[in-house]
Amino acid sequence: MFTIIYLFFIVMSETLQLAATTREEKGKYATALRKTGLIPAVVYGHGIENINIFLTDLAFGRVLKQAGENTLIALSIDGGKPVNVLIADTQLHPLNGRVSHVDLFQVRMDEEIEAGVPIEFIGEAPAVKTLGGILIRSIDTLEVSCLPANLPHSLIVDLSALKELDDNISIADIQVPKGVELLGKADTVIVSVAPPRTEAELASLNEKVEADVTKVEGVVKETAPAAEAKKEKK
Repeated sequence: MFTIIYLFFIVMSETLQLAATTREEKGKYATALRKTGLIPAVVYGHGIENINIFLTDLAFGRVLKQAGENTLIALSIDGGKPVNVLIADTQLHPLNGRVSHVDLFQVRMDEEIEAGVPIEFIGEAPAVKTLGGILIRSIDTLEVSCLPANLPHSLIVDLSALKELDDNISIADIQVPKGVELLGKADTVIVSVAPPRTEAELASLNEKVEADVTKVEGVVKETAPAAEAKKEKK
């Protein structure tokens, strides 16, 4: 297997800030406040009591765009001391697609976490550009285990390492910073290059496949005499 070098980002250069206010009311009151640009949310974590809060739609939208679900956010509730959280889940309204609820996980900086880190593919595979291969991306995120401070924001995979047909990049090829462990099977393929289809294969894809309906349960094929008898009755 050829040697592949990957780039990685450990954390974003600036800690993202997010302000919130506590909420007591639920149900219809929360629904009404959504119309004013507020999003109901909950903060939870190991050893802490759940806290119901509101976030502003605009502020959370900006943070979500930059952070995704694998970047630490400094959350300040009612102007208090910020705590480190990750976006654990976002629920969307089924009709307008706007965020309707958010789950925030408060982390302990001395406790390892598991999180999915998105893969960002860069470059161009020579096996595709010059040999006509077909690029197949099998995985978009990689699960990692590490302390929150070491959590990568993204992993960048350089496709220029794919020089020949049938080359692939697997989890075993990924190099990560100290303190970060990749989860999953080492031989799991992340991206590969398949040979181009032959003319015969392309032609076969265009051929019509006619199914024998008589093999479908409940369908009976009429014999010639039976068909003629039916015509005479008409």
